[in-house]
Amino acid sequence: MTPRWDGLVVGASLATLDGDGYGAIDDGAIAWKNGLIAFVGPRADLPGSPSALAAQVIEATGWITPGLVDCHTHAVFAGDRASEFEMRLEGARYEDIARAGGGILSTVRAVRAADEDALYAQSRPRIEALRRDGVTTLEIKSGYGLDFDNERKMLRVARRFASPALDVRTTYLAAHALPPEFAGRADAYIDAAIDWLPRLHAEGLVDAVDAFCEGIGFSPAQTRRLFERARSLGLPVKLHADQLSDLDGASLAAEFDGLSADHVEHTSEAGVRAMAAAGTVAVLLPGAFHVLRETRLPPIDAFRAHGVPMAIATDCNPGTSPLLSLRQAMQLACTHFRLTPEQALRGATQHAARALGLHDRGVLRTGLRADLAVWDIRHPAELCYWLGGDLLSRAVVAGHPAYTRHVIHPSET
Repeated sequence: MTPRWDGLVVGASLATLDGDGYGAIDDGAIAWKNGLIAFVGPRADLPGSPSALAAQVIEATGWITPGLVDCHTHAVFAGDRASEFEMRLEGARYEDIARAGGGILSTVRAVRAADEDALYAQSRPRIEALRRDGVTTLEIKSGYGLDFDNERKMLRVARRFASPALDVRTTYLAAHALPPEFAGRADAYIDAAIDWLPRLHAEGLVDAVDAFCEGIGFSPAQTRRLFERARSLGLPVKLHADQLSDLDGASLAAEFDGLSADHVEHTSEAGVRAMAAAGTVAVLLPGAFHVLRETRLPPIDAFRAHGVPMAIATDCNPGTSPLLSLRQAMQLACTHFRLTPEQALRGATQHAARALGLHDRGVLRTGLRADLAVWDIRHPAELCYWLGGDLLSRAVVAGHPAYTRHVIHPSET
């Protein structure tokens, strides 16, 4: 008899996030067929013995959650900026470092100097670290190339990380900083970035368009021109908004039905209302907040009051958030922003998926993608409680085995 399902995990508790709270199910069972969840519920409700129902049956302990979604990263880059970390500890400001030729432009020089294979090799350990910590969907931005060939190189490398074990989404972020060859000519650079976009989109390299709308980045008017071109191509937008000042970036993102406004420490009440009306997700980036030792909190209470979903991401980047764990970002969101562990988990799954325009994952529900993570924990709050640690025991992506921890037995030591 042909098994009803391709795979089935039994025994662990489930944090489905379907409904209020964790949506907990003790001694649960979750099955998949053709990459989609086919059953979610108590093991006692299975319509037969597990071995007769599925081609593969996995006995598990601990908790199962949706696979984590890291919806904002700059994980493809070359070099590092550890020296800038020291400079900030000695009193230099982020803006000072950027204006002195450091910051983003120092990474641009390293990326331009690396060929595609070298860029892939340098980025791979970061991608693997995120994957081993439970990430099953990963967004990767360009933005360290700042010319056509190098932006293309970054996006091509990002696409190379897509596999049955990891779903990768790529974002075009040429409007990240002004390259030296365009010094004093920001409008001309935006013209160039607008020209590159349809060419890269035609190669299948762009899922969304982003910009750094800030005093040391690009103005709202310049960002608007880029977003208008993205809209003409049918590409969704997201925005680095209101991180260092309030340029009404959140409202601008909402005006274009943006998937997300990210950072948002300085977002105003009007910006929050605009996001709520447009369904734009607030992406909280506590790693950058922590590393930069910021004190201006995002308007968390206003987001809650107006029903703006709050996602959490690592913002993995070489300068302001060298963070290789989405769980650690969840912990920082609880510590700095006073999110509850349940809100943090939802922010790194359901709301993060929405921030990428993905409505087929982030919740354990029949009919959605079978993206799930199995954790060696006794309660879901431990995902935010432990500072580090190796908690992931297994991951599944669209029904494909994506990660299984290798347990060292005494005979191997």
